[in-house]
Amino acid sequence: MLLPLLAALAAAAAAAAWPGCEPAWGSAGGCHRPSASDSATCVDLQLQTCSDAAYNQTAFPSPLEHRSREALEASSEYVLLSVLHHLLEGQCNPDLRLLGCAVLAPRCEGGRVRRPCRHVCERLREACQPAFDAIDMAWPYFLDCGRYFGGEEEGCHDPLEKLRGGLDAEEAPPSGLPPTFLHFTHHSYAQMVRVLKRTAARCAHIAKTYSIGRSFDGRELLVIEFSGRPGQHELMEPEVKLIGNIHGNEVAGREMLIYLAQYLCTEYLLGSPRIQRLLNSTRIHLLPSMNPDGYEVAAAEGAGYNGWTSGRQNAQNLDLNRNFPDLTSEFYRLASSRGARTDHLAIPQHYWWGKVAPETKAIMKWMRTTPFVLSASLHGGDLVVSYPFDFSQHPHEEKMFSPTPDEKMFKLLARAYADVHPMMMDRSENRCGGNFLKTGSIINGADWYSFTGGMSDFNYLHSNCFEITVELGCVKFPPEEALYTLWQHNKEPLLTFVEMVHRGIKGMVVDKFGKPVRNARVSVKGIRHDVTTAPGGDYWRLLPPGSHIVIAQAPGYSRVIKKVTIPARMKRAGRVDFILQPLPAGTQKFLQGPRRSSPSLQDPLEGAGPSGEPLGARRQPEASGGKPWWWSYFTSLSQHKPRWLLKY
Repeated sequence: MLLPLLAALAAAAAAAAWPGCEPAWGSAGGCHRPSASDSATCVDLQLQTCSDAAYNQTAFPSPLEHRSREALEASSEYVLLSVLHHLLEGQCNPDLRLLGCAVLAPRCEGGRVRRPCRHVCERLREACQPAFDAIDMAWPYFLDCGRYFGGEEEGCHDPLEKLRGGLDAEEAPPSGLPPTFLHFTHHSYAQMVRVLKRTAARCAHIAKTYSIGRSFDGRELLVIEFSGRPGQHELMEPEVKLIGNIHGNEVAGREMLIYLAQYLCTEYLLGSPRIQRLLNSTRIHLLPSMNPDGYEVAAAEGAGYNGWTSGRQNAQNLDLNRNFPDLTSEFYRLASSRGARTDHLAIPQHYWWGKVAPETKAIMKWMRTTPFVLSASLHGGDLVVSYPFDFSQHPHEEKMFSPTPDEKMFKLLARAYADVHPMMMDRSENRCGGNFLKTGSIINGADWYSFTGGMSDFNYLHSNCFEITVELGCVKFPPEEALYTLWQHNKEPLLTFVEMVHRGIKGMVVDKFGKPVRNARVSVKGIRHDVTTAPGGDYWRLLPPGSHIVIAQAPGYSRVIKKVTIPARMKRAGRVDFILQPLPAGTQKFLQGPRRSSPSLQDPLEGAGPSGEPLGARRQPEASGGKPWWWSYFTSLSQHKPRWLLKY
């Protein structure tokens, strides 16, 4: 669909005349530097591509010397802005488009033209340059931060202010209630962001918000983090993530995580020993909405009126829980090979040729940059806790028990949630989820129904993270009056589940000088799934009760073996450190297996762009020195071709 769209836009633009200001190939551009005009005639901004700008008047001629709206709409710069969303597959959208609009059609107020702020341009270029590199396109000359942008002392404006939509503004609690009050209501996107930011401000010493990327329609994927030192990983402090709303119309998880954020903040401030102990020993990340675009579709219909699938997918019509790489099939293939590694599997190169949602990429990049140990994805539609694998070991079997090597641990994690959930423990078979009563309201995912491309399987096979899926109830978009009861049912299970990250062992892997050994493997005899050390040499290994033989090893070092015993009840992971001794020169006894990527293939998330896509993973220029794949769709734009988009 992308290529016909580009062609159609190109044909439309070719029908009009081109402005005389066309920058030279290989230069920053031949147009005159815009000057701060003492006076200008403000006219209405009537450009479709810029219709959602934070201002409604502009002036001509533009800084690029376009003397009319018609001339601007016919320019290659404007056509680029129109298709940039599709060229970059949703990355940096709509930020780049709005930034470009602020240059092509500058803000005009009271007869004066205001330039966009330089610092906004610089931040965006740093974040988005990899997306241009990925398609072998030069950074557009008219987004030169030093040339077409101004400083705050000049009275510049932020062209992205409308994206925030007043989200930084304080909002008083309803009816004058104290800030500790939980308001059990559905939250719009703007309300959700306000609540999370206000919560982080109240508990600034233990909480902060950050974005892991944007949705396809440009909404921030906002996370609130809780930790003794928010914003940084502490040695041997385990990291947990909870994700809601992966399906836009399954909204209970979204609200539970918004409430949980406020609860953690309030209870910490009130001195709750349990919450203070938890937040001082654990780094917790809450992503209430992974699919904010889908939520908007579902919310437009409203609670009680929402269909079973309305809003389920993202804005690209992709099911995000079917959009992750299928590593489970590769696991089954390797499992029959003696000595082959079946953990930390690489993302196959062909995966990137398909349609990968920006939300999916953001999660994968997040996983690469944070050493998560434990995770839960909150869904709706039934009442049960499922765990990997979600894809059957026999692809044609729709329902088949398909355990991971960590079956015992996954069952413990699932039971930790289900066993303290009052409705999951209800013995009535007529209730929601009653068909799972015989299994204790937990089930192996593939034994329920098999599907590929799920997030939980990907977590387990690509990283150290163990993820379960929690179905919170049979009503996907519950009415507001049901939210309080849902919170009461899920508050304790959520806390108990997070505390499970402290089951098993943790420690450091260092060399004889005490230097951390990064990416060392920590194996458990009888469990064919290793974990690897973080950059600081620390590791965490979730383990069920019993005695285990644990082995630490790394290339160039001799392996170290220890026996550990995990008690049935434990509140704190056991500390087990390893000191690796170097092998004699010329000796190599490290157990080999399939590596994350072969030398000829780039690791898909190393050097990734802001949303986690490998640089150069998409369509590449021809090896013979030909033009990039997108160039032919600009060549129909008359004789004035945008050669400034070429990197060579």
